[in-house]
This record gives sequence, structure tokens and C-alpha cells, in this order.
Amino acid sequence: MQFYLDGYKPGDPLVEEPHPSVVERPAGLPETADVVIIGCGPAGLVLAAQLAQFPELRTVLVDRRDGPLEVGQADGVACRTVEMFEAFGLADQLIHEGYQVNEVAFWRPDPENRGSIVRTARIEDVEDGISEMPHMIVNQARMLAYLRDHMLRSAARAEPFYGLHATDVRVDDPAGEHPVAVTLQHVENFEPTGRISTIRAQYVVGCDGSRSRTREAIGRRLEGDATNSAWGVLDVLAVTDFPDIRLKSAIHSEQGSILIIPREGGYLVRLYIELDNDRDAEMLRHRSATPQKLAAVANRILHPYSIDVKHVGWWAVYEIGQRLCERFDDVDESEERLPRVFIAGDACHTHSAKAGQGMNVSMADAWNLGWKLGTVLRGTSRPEVLRTYSAERQQVAQQLIDFDREFAARFSAHSDRGEGTDPERFQHYFRRQGRFTAGVAVRYEPSIITAASPYQHLADGLPPGMRFHSAPVIRLADAKPMHLGHVARADGAWRLYAFADRAHPTSAESRLRELAAFLASAQSPITRFTPHGAEPDSVIDVRAVFQQGHRDISVEDLPPVLLPRKGSFDLIDYEKAFCPDPNTDIFDLRGLDRERGALVIVRPDQYVAHILPLDSRNELLEFLSGALVAC
Repeated sequence: MQFYLDGYKPGDPLVEEPHPSVVERPAGLPETADVVIIGCGPAGLVLAAQLAQFPELRTVLVDRRDGPLEVGQADGVACRTVEMFEAFGLADQLIHEGYQVNEVAFWRPDPENRGSIVRTARIEDVEDGISEMPHMIVNQARMLAYLRDHMLRSAARAEPFYGLHATDVRVDDPAGEHPVAVTLQHVENFEPTGRISTIRAQYVVGCDGSRSRTREAIGRRLEGDATNSAWGVLDVLAVTDFPDIRLKSAIHSEQGSILIIPREGGYLVRLYIELDNDRDAEMLRHRSATPQKLAAVANRILHPYSIDVKHVGWWAVYEIGQRLCERFDDVDESEERLPRVFIAGDACHTHSAKAGQGMNVSMADAWNLGWKLGTVLRGTSRPEVLRTYSAERQQVAQQLIDFDREFAARFSAHSDRGEGTDPERFQHYFRRQGRFTAGVAVRYEPSIITAASPYQHLADGLPPGMRFHSAPVIRLADAKPMHLGHVARADGAWRLYAFADRAHPTSAESRLRELAAFLASAQSPITRFTPHGAEPDSVIDVRAVFQQGHRDISVEDLPPVLLPRKGSFDLIDYEKAFCPDPNTDIFDLRGLDRERGALVIVRPDQYVAHILPLDSRNELLEFLSGALVAC
């Protein structure tokens, strides 16, 4: 990371100086805001953390709880989510603290003794090469704490307002500066105090869960069915003779199914326990589940192994249901106006927990929406980009619902009952769906921010609409081995990754040299779309990857656009140029054209927007003009 741009200051460099507007703000709940976020769950806090990177905006985050979540709920962190946390500078902490899922064990009834279980396979949890980041297990409460800490360190000094329950959201002044009114009921321990506040906003985002009042207020409904299937969840410290207790384990026995998820810290483990509608009927009918009863069911399923629960950290019982909203904003297809109210996370899609997708997809919703709101309010993005949120994320949620329905059915199916799915076929299905569960299979359809590029052949491994798949490189200025994708911060900037042709950058034949000259000219999109007085890479961040080794090219060979002057002292940014890692050449890994090179345009949320030849100046300007505001 970079700091000290405007002068050396002692202390923690991760703590930014507060924005001037923050210093001047009075304490307490304001009467107006740019964005009001309802709910401090995964979606709400990712959105708030992203908007904290726009400290000049007034973002208000409210939650009906009395304080932060402390225990329980989701814990699976997909590879793609860890990639996203890297953009916030939080991946190292997450990886250091969490449990890394490396392998999955599969257990089934012993063919020679159906009352017993045997291990049938151990496979890698994540396919090699799909991400530089691991699949992690970290309690949701800790994930949210990372985000709150990030917000407090930011120039926005953002903090949630607790004890506020949103009872109504309405767009009642479409032409006004703050057209959305949010009614907030003050509560203590979820009980109303009798006090009511109203805050007006430019935009409102409901991240308020499956019983979302925001969703109801904009006339959306969760459509779908609850299945006749219930599961218990236990976070426990336990003593057991089951040998794979520190591996993610999918267990099918004559008595039911269990999914074992080892947790962070080396001792804690989560059990997802299938509850049988016959054997556990009384517990389900009378809602009389207890940790002790759930542990008894676990022991029944694990036979001949046993588990002695010593301590319960959290527990719950839930029913599987796959439900989805038709749209994730307040505008119908027939309306011409732009959306003002959005919903994200469980407010617009619900499903089972076993595939570990709930928290991850909810965070991805917010990651998709956050930069769009921030840059529209800052005035660098066209308001029309807000239409793409519902279109992109609703499609992803539909894919998740379809996947979850099949995954849940396959996990619970018993071949001996004629249900058509045996454990061996489930293993194959689990492996086949690995990219989806890792979060790297998402592909957005063409829109004003994602092109249907005819130049895909220039970068076969970086398809438009999919996330920018990072690869190792060597930073030219200091010879640092690193991942190229890690240069992208959660700052709302577009990235232009210029992968050079074979020619040396000082050569007259260099296509990259010609591109660099254009990007430094008065006709450049950097000039056109960067506000006066803003840093030269604040809207469009240019990076180059050369084919020469890092000892075969020098900083003095670089064009000015790759050595931008920044800050109050006009300092040079030396971190814009890279060379291949000799052990894992990025040009080979990502199928980049060595003769012609390629220009890869990447959105602020790290999704590839377009692939162009290095000399396609007009097409570059035309594409960016559809999303960005000319200055």
C-alpha cells in the first residue's frame, strides 16, 4: 500500500486523516444524507465500507440491534470474497485468523455394515489455479468487525447508528434533492421507545434481511417455496473419535446427513445436522429443539463414532427455502426514471446455508452497488449505471437459487430410498460446481459497463463480464513479486491494464508507447473524465505489464503516464509498471497476445469490462463515455 503522499506523519499509516466535512459534522443522526443503509449485516457493512472511500458523501448506516453482532450465523468465506477483502486491505487479517479449507472428506454407509459409516474420498476443496486466495472459515461477527474497523480508520470515520428500526421507506419528492424519506423507530432490546426520527436521502439501500421492511415498502416480494426440510446448526467445542473432525466433511449415514465445518482457532467446529421428519417429528412439531437434542441427533448420524459436546457457542434451527425477488430496486421495467431505493442480500434472495453462499453473495451484491452509488454521487459516473445493479445481481441470485435447490436435494438424498443420488455422484457434483461455490463463475451480461468484446482473442483468459483473474508479476521499480490484481483498491477507479506487445517501450514500433502517448494527450479519457484538481488516477488508473524481464527494462524507459505526479508535493508514483514473473508468466497464464498486446478495461469492482487492441483509441473513448461523465 502507499501512504505519506502529502507529508510524513508518525503513527499508524492505515488511519487516514479525517475528511474536512467529517470534522465539521455535528454528532448524532442527521436530517439528510446522500445514502441511508438499513442493516449492519454482511451486505450493509460492505456497502458502508465501500462508501467510506467517498468521505465527502454523507452515508448513514442504521441497525435495529443494540450493538454489533457477536456470535453465530454465516462463516464460509469464498475465494472471491477474500479477493474482494484484499481491495479493502483486509485479506491478510482474514487469512491469518481463519480456518483454511483445503480438503473435503466424504463419508457414506459401509456396504458391509449399513449401520456404520466409512470414508469414501478426500478431494481438494478448491480447484488449483482458480484463485490466488483460499477458501476460509471465519465467523460472520469477525468479518463484520473487520469492516467496521476499516470504516473507522477511513477518512469518513464512519460508524453505525444502532437501536433504529426502519418502519417505512418512501419516494415522496422525486424532483427534490433528497427524494427518499426513511422513518426510523428508536428501539431498545428490539422494543420501541416511542421516539420516531425521519431522515431524507438521495438513495436508500435495504440490507435488512429476509423480513425486509424496505422490500415491502417498494412493493417487492420474495417468491418461492420453503421445502419440507429442517436443519440444526451447532457451533461447539467437543471431544470426538471421528477422525476427520478438522476437515470439511460431508457425511451420509442410514440415520441422516451432517456437514462438518471446522472453525477458526483449532478447536471450534460447526455441525449442520439434518433433522428427520419422522424420527425428529416431535422436536420439529413442538419447536422444542435444544443443543442437547441436536447433539443427540448428531451422535445418531455419526455412529459408530460419537461426539461429546463440552461447550456450545451458538446454535439454531432453520428450514431450507429458496426465494427470490423479481427486481432489486424500486423501478419497474416500464418506468423511465432511475432507481432511488435498492435491496441487497437476504432482503432479495434466501436459500440454504450448506453451500456457504449466503454471506458471500450478499457481500457481492453490495460490492456491485457500492462503487456505482459512490461514483454517481461524486459525479464521475452517469446515473444510468445504477440500472445495472438489479439486472446483474438478480441474474446471479437466480443462478444461486437454482444451484442451491439442487445442491440441497443432492446433499440430503439417499440412494437406498430410491431418491436417485448416491454419495459418489454427490462427490462428482461437488467437484464440478467448485468454481461456482468459490464465487469465480459469475459472468455479467453486456451493458453500458460491460462490453460484448469482439477482441476476446487478445486475452483469452480474461473474459468480459467475469472478474479480473489475477496472476503473479514483478513490480518494475522495486522488483517486488506480487499479484497484479492486488493493485486494485476499493476506491471507485476504473483500471486500464495495458499488456504490452513484444517491442521495447522505447522502440518506435512499440504499440504500448503509442497508447501511452495518447493517454497523456488532451484527447485522452484521463483528461476527459478526471475532475479538475483530482489525482490523475482517481477515475482511470493506468497500469502496464511488459514482456521484458524486470532487469531488461528501466524506470527511465517508462512514458510519463506510467510515472504520474500526485499529491501536494507533485511526487512520482512508481507503482504503475510490471514485468512477468519468470516462473509463472502472466502472458501465458491468461492467454495474452504477445504480438499485438491487449488493453484490458476493468470495472471498479474488479470485473473485466472490455478487451481492446492497444491502438483502439476511439473504441476506448466510446466505451468509457457510456459510463463516465465528461468534465
